[in-house]
Amino acid sequence: MSDDTIRLVTIGRILRRRWRLLAALALVGALLGYGTSLLFPPSYTTTASVLLPGQWEERELLTQAEIASSSEVVDRAADTLHWSGVNGTELRDQVSATAADGNIIKIAGTAESPARAQRLADEVADQFVTFAARIAGDNTDSESATGPESLRQKVVQTNRRITDLANAADPGQTVESVQARTELEKLRTALAEAMKKLDQADPASNKANMVVMGSAARPTGEAPPTRTQLVVAGALLSFLLAVIGHLVAARMNRRLRTEGEIAAALGSTLIGTVDVPGERGAHQKEGSGLRAWLRRLLALDARWDMPAPQASGDEASRRTRYRRVCVRLRNKLPAPRRLLLLVPDGDEIAHRAAGQLLTEAKNDPQLSLAQVSVDRPMVPDRDTESGALVVLSAGSWTADELAGIAGACADAGHEVVGAVVAGPVRTRPARTDAPAPQTATPLTVGGDARGGAV
Repeated sequence: MSDDTIRLVTIGRILRRRWRLLAALALVGALLGYGTSLLFPPSYTTTASVLLPGQWEERELLTQAEIASSSEVVDRAADTLHWSGVNGTELRDQVSATAADGNIIKIAGTAESPARAQRLADEVADQFVTFAARIAGDNTDSESATGPESLRQKVVQTNRRITDLANAADPGQTVESVQARTELEKLRTALAEAMKKLDQADPASNKANMVVMGSAARPTGEAPPTRTQLVVAGALLSFLLAVIGHLVAARMNRRLRTEGEIAAALGSTLIGTVDVPGERGAHQKEGSGLRAWLRRLLALDARWDMPAPQASGDEASRRTRYRRVCVRLRNKLPAPRRLLLLVPDGDEIAHRAAGQLLTEAKNDPQLSLAQVSVDRPMVPDRDTESGALVVLSAGSWTADELAGIAGACADAGHEVVGAVVAGPVRTRPARTDAPAPQTATPLTVGGDARGGAV
């Protein structure tokens, strides 16, 4: 798995073999999301719209949106609302304004209840219109109105003076009188057009007349993130983190799986492979405490990254594999020797394979079973044994751990004569109508039996 590409079949294997653990972690994430929702009270958001008549550029609309959510406007709204324990600084975090299409400023207010959210949005919109009108000059102060109003009065007086001059001109039809009246009328027309353009360009008459487009709608649902969203997000996040954790662990896995890699790590040769029927009740031997019960409940006893055990033949075919291993050992040894049968501590499959190997060997060769710790390997010193045979399962140990076992054998004076790899298989249901298999002839010392390839 460490060198393989992450594929959909890998994720499918995780979901199939670790669905109980994934479901438990998703439940824990949902509970965490629910607990988080209790720390944050529900909030409600509504929006009030303000129409800005006239021609506005985009940057001007953005400026008006900033003004709508400014501290000046929000502080005025806070003073008007008089909410207990709430000042303008706190309200600034609950008010936002954006510029929308059609010269509309949308003012959003957020509060802990629908009624307060509606009132907040409406009050900020009203204060924004008042503040913008005061800035533009649309108020009753005489000082802000003297400029445009005095100019209009001057224009009225000028029109009257033009009329007086036209009446005082020579009523005759002389060329000079006609030209004078024509020039006066042109001057009157130019003044009228100038005042019309001034009125159109006057911000006090054009852009200050902002309109609040009705009261904000009372919100009917909570503002995100809601409690349901937090619960679902917690469950999904925990589920995804669990799957990613499995994938990362699989990529970092350095356990050896092939027979060649195992033999090379031990510095020896492969003697053969044997099959060990899987036992569904084997996990009950690990203990009956709470930890063991949780492991069984979450299906943590079985490795998810190992291939599914293949179907095995009958008992006779499995015993044949063990006998062939014994034959290869006798052929490999120059004379009858006593071997130390080493099994890594905690390798249940290898331990069962070693027991079956002892049964099939029948003291030829003579095997002495011993367990060795992988963390701190210690092998008994050489006594009557003249070598060591290591039995282990594939995909359980790293190259460094197996090198440690080989080093412990060398320190004790044992030569690693070979390795036997045990693999779990699924047993087929026995057929009651099939004839009983014949008992194989036991191997004898000095026999010339030869084992075939496994």
